Parts: sequence; structure tokens; C-alpha cells
Amino acid sequence: MPNKVEEFNAYRAKMNDKLLAENNKLIKRIFNLDTNAYMAGALDVKTKELLGLVASAVLRCDDCVKYHLESSKKEGATKEEVMETLGIATLVGGTIVVPHLRRAYEFWEALEEIDA
Repeated sequence: MPNKVEEFNAYRAKMNDKLLAENNKLIKRIFNLDTNAYMAGALDVKTKELLGLVASAVLRCDDCVKYHLESSKKEGATKEEVMETLGIATLVGGTIVVPHLRRAYEFWEALEEIDA
């Protein structure tokens, strides 16, 4: 049985493939812009992913939160860095972010289980 991380990544890949197969210029450009925005530049990739995590939590996008959690982990973010980042997101977004904070913590635990 697939875990939460595998399920999320499989669904995301499947649906991204379908969306991109439609050959819509605007969607393709947005996807490309997103990809390029998170490449190393004046800020390193880990910092950009943590910034994306804050924005995603404040905007209450659980899929985006999952994506940025996994990307942050791949870039070497520690649990302490992620928790501090989520704390900032909760401060900025207010208590309405708390349910998303819970799901983020649960997904981070699933990511940690992969490394165990």
C-alpha cells in the first residue's frame, strides 16, 4: 500500500502530465515560470522552498505545502527549520492556518519515515 508521500507524488505527476498534454501555452508558461523561480539565484534553493512553504501555508494550499515540504527536505532542511518556517506562516496567516499546520506536520512525519 502506498504511503502519503507516494500517493501525493503519483497523483501530482499524473495530473501534471494530463494538464501539460493539453498543450495550453499559458499553463505551460506558468509551470515553466514556477520551475525557474525555485532555481538557485541570489537565494539558495532551500531558502526559496522554505519561503514557498510560508506562502503556501498562509494561502492554505495543502498540495503546495506538501510539495514545498518535500522539496525543502530534499534540499537539506531540518525539522527545526521547517517548524520555525511553519511557525512564521502561522504567525502571518493567523489561527486559520492551524488545520494546515497539522496536515503539514503529518506529511513531514511521512517524509521522515522514508528516511528511517
